[in-house]
Amino acid sequence: MNIIISNNINLPIYEQIVRAVKNEIIAGNIKEEDPLPSIRGLARDLQISIITTNRAYEELEKEGLIYSKAGKGFFVSKQNTNMLKEKKIQGIENDIQELVRECKKSGISKEEMLGMIEVIWDEK
Repeated sequence: MNIIISNNINLPIYEQIVRAVKNEIIAGNIKEEDPLPSIRGLARDLQISIITTNRAYEELEKEGLIYSKAGKGFFVSKQNTNMLKEKKIQGIENDIQELVRECKKSGISKEEMLGMIEVIWDEK
């Protein structure tokens, strides 16, 4: 599981973990019934507090994405990955709408915006 924590975005660390786990599920990198790292293990690997990792797992559990087995750990729940992907797309559409509004306010043309997107897309 690939989780990268960034200090450069205005998103709490636990939400970054939630987002990363969702992305891993959507991408098929973690599948139904796959075990997740222990709370302590993930906290150690990410060099964050156990409290933060626990909060992320609690959020994922509330959303039905993971479940716990007493004494065994946390596992990925069975879910409709199409629905997860649809929610992700909806969030991206909202972000794009905000980007377009900001570009228009700044006098950036559609062609300039698309050019910026192409450059950023091709970076990685």
